[in-house]
Amino acid sequence: MDYKYIITNIGDDHVGEIILNRPKQWNAFNTVMAGELDRALWDFDNDKGIRVILLKGAGKAFCVGIDVSEFPGKTALEYRDWIGHMGKSLATIGRISKPVIAQVQGVAAAIGTGLTAAADLAIASENATFGLTAINVGLNCIGPAVPVSRSVGRKRTLELLLYGEMIKAQRALDIGLINRVVKQDELEQNAREWAATLAKKSPLAVQTAKKAFYAAADMEYFTSLEYMTDTLSRLCTSEDAMEGINAFMEKREPNWKER
Repeated sequence: MDYKYIITNIGDDHVGEIILNRPKQWNAFNTVMAGELDRALWDFDNDKGIRVILLKGAGKAFCVGIDVSEFPGKTALEYRDWIGHMGKSLATIGRISKPVIAQVQGVAAAIGTGLTAAADLAIASENATFGLTAINVGLNCIGPAVPVSRSVGRKRTLELLLYGEMIKAQRALDIGLINRVVKQDELEQNAREWAATLAKKSPLAVQTAKKAFYAAADMEYFTSLEYMTDTLSRLCTSEDAMEGINAFMEKREPNWKER
């Protein structure tokens, strides 16, 4: 499918790349890009050749937030539709079955930080910075704050939300917003290798784990344990579970059938 503001690539390693592609605008989110990103996520989720999705930004920045040139002149109902459209991918990342890894360089502000937090995993260069910055222009980032709070907790999210200050990659790592920090010139290689390593795991096991993790997040503690037990029991009856055990015992690479 042709896109205007994103680029998609599919590798032989079962990794699909989605690249935000407005580098001159530091990948500021506009209406078209938001819709294209959401559509690409669903398209990749339905592509049997893709097991892991790598979300990137072209140029010097990951994403600086929403393009403010689209802000003026809307009614309350129009703002509601617009805001919902712009943030739709924050929910989609959690709804699709395949894991999404955010590869972050430079600035990741507002919805850029939201995308980082919403991603299942995130790796950043040492020059990356993060923040919920809309408070500085009389608005706020309460949408992106939802996935951020799931990553870093209430107090730290509120500090980011209310003060609008940018934090460096190491601080983002320390508070749990991202998983890894690497040198800037090693980001591309490290992110790809990390994604490719995950793509070698059983797709069925990985996708089951992701779905169960999110489903159980809002369950009562004992209910979630029962749910996890039921889910793992069903996975144990799959062909891939037996293939994984046999491959381990026979000291060979597994041949996943995704069933």
